[in-house]
Amino acid sequence: MSTLDRRLLILDDEPEVGRIIGLIAEGAGFEWRSTTHPDQFFRELDSWSPTHLAIDLVMPEMDGVQVMRQLSQRGCTCRMVITSGVGSRVMDAAMRSGVEHGLDVRGVVPKPFSALTLRVLLLDEPDDWPVESQGKESAQGAQLTKPRDLEHAVKNKLFNMVYQPKVNSATGELSGFEALVHIDGDVLQADTPSNLSDKLEDNKLADEFNRLAFERSVQWFGASFSKSDTTLAISVSAQRLLDSVFIDALVEMCATYNVASERIILELSEATAMQEPARSLAMLTRLRMKGFALSLDDFGTGYSSMVQLVRLPFSEIKVDASFVQNASGSDEAQAIVKSIIDLGHSLKLKVTAEGVEDSAAAELLKTLGCDLLQGGFIGTPMDGEEILQWLADRH
Repeated sequence: MSTLDRRLLILDDEPEVGRIIGLIAEGAGFEWRSTTHPDQFFRELDSWSPTHLAIDLVMPEMDGVQVMRQLSQRGCTCRMVITSGVGSRVMDAAMRSGVEHGLDVRGVVPKPFSALTLRVLLLDEPDDWPVESQGKESAQGAQLTKPRDLEHAVKNKLFNMVYQPKVNSATGELSGFEALVHIDGDVLQADTPSNLSDKLEDNKLADEFNRLAFERSVQWFGASFSKSDTTLAISVSAQRLLDSVFIDALVEMCATYNVASERIILELSEATAMQEPARSLAMLTRLRMKGFALSLDDFGTGYSSMVQLVRLPFSEIKVDASFVQNASGSDEAQAIVKSIIDLGHSLKLKVTAEGVEDSAAAELLKTLGCDLLQGGFIGTPMDGEEILQWLADRH
């Protein structure tokens, strides 16, 4: 984004604060305008078309949360920074509210604020942002997959598997991979993974899709890491979990490609574990008896995660990326991550943190005693050949 393209609109009930923010932005190459009144703010938004917004949370006429609600209703795509003198928990909650309403909130700047922090948030470019945010943005307004297109993609195998590495937190040594589906056909790119999974079930394609995905992953893993003790994690849906025929097929595939079931981790979300609790307990127990490890994914995001740990035979929990990515800058998120790690270890479970995107998060998790790390800082999802090159580069 060139200097001429940077226009910052500031809403703050203290004119001097607005001027200071503007001068800091000007030093970073921005044009800027500031107002103390929400009505004037929205008029400038329409007439001047800013690229960036700085919004104070606490204002007499209309507070920042109300302003963000109106921005969401207008479909605002400006990059946004929240400023305020309220406590960090309130500011973090306001930021989450803005993001969940579809706004591009880049961060919060407490008052009195650091000029460096403000400049960093204003100058942050889209390519530096997590894949999740970009995916949510690109999916909006896109045409979702039609049943016949979905059937065509599955029948013609228009997808491949990619693998994201996991490493030991203490030593940095490779521990294993998580297998992820990469869709080749552009027609499928608009769907979120959960939407895609639901459509596969609705169109009776899930069995074939899951079988192909699992077989491709195990085949690659057996051929590439037959003499290794690394593991391979694969997500399993609720419907597949309760299907004894599918489970038998998993066992047979492992035998065919010479992969010990003990090296396969089946990842389940809490929602999966909650469906038909009695059958889930029986099938999960059967899977553990056959040697498979079981991981409870996105731990901490559901209301009954603790209940599932007690009643189901998991061997691992994964700390949700939302906690990990906020842990370095939020005392509350850090406390949650530490509690999950301590809980997992007290139950003799391994703990994996996903969403590790920088060295600060990796170092913090190492200090907290997390066992395994997964995320962009460790390695992005790669195809089989790229994984082998990644390993060669590491060595």
